[in-house]
Amino acid sequence: MVNAIPVLVVDDDAVSSSQLGALAKAAGYDVKTAPNGREAWELLQLARIPIVISDWYMPEMDGNELCRRIRARTREPYVYFILVTSRGGKQQYLAGMEAGADDFIAKPFDPDELRARLKVAERILGLRKELEQLEVLLPICSYCKRIRNDNEEWEALETYIEAHFDRLLSHGICPDCYVKYVQPQLDQQGGST
Repeated sequence: MVNAIPVLVVDDDAVSSSQLGALAKAAGYDVKTAPNGREAWELLQLARIPIVISDWYMPEMDGNELCRRIRARTREPYVYFILVTSRGGKQQYLAGMEAGADDFIAKPFDPDELRARLKVAERILGLRKELEQLEVLLPICSYCKRIRNDNEEWEALETYIEAHFDRLLSHGICPDCYVKYVQPQLDQQGGST
């Protein structure tokens, strides 16, 4: 699948892994698998996989720990994390949410529910991407070159840069502006004396 979104299925139960993988593949996703959290973590260091469907209880590294490690990577693109568990209840839900899970699927899982949750993951990832693109836009006045800051106030470009980029500005004149602005002034002053 050329433009299929990668999904990582993590489960130590080969039957569950195969079922989850087959359902995700049938829904149009590019499926990768790992038998435990440790191998999933290693794979995530090598490849950008935006959606992870992970079993909770596994040897070597469980789903909660895998989720915590993914959330600790602050410089990486967001990963939508779906936790799969056969145990329900409020405590399970809260522990998973505290680890950073975005969603849950109960075992035995329903194929329609899995497809729906994968569509939710796609929507959330799409919205995050749009938000990230908007965050890099910097509103600047076309006339006075002031910047609109996070408080919706307009401030001088120099002030904004010094406040947000930990840099001080020094003023100079580029060669083009020297020829266009300074040289004519010098020529005019030289001719009037």
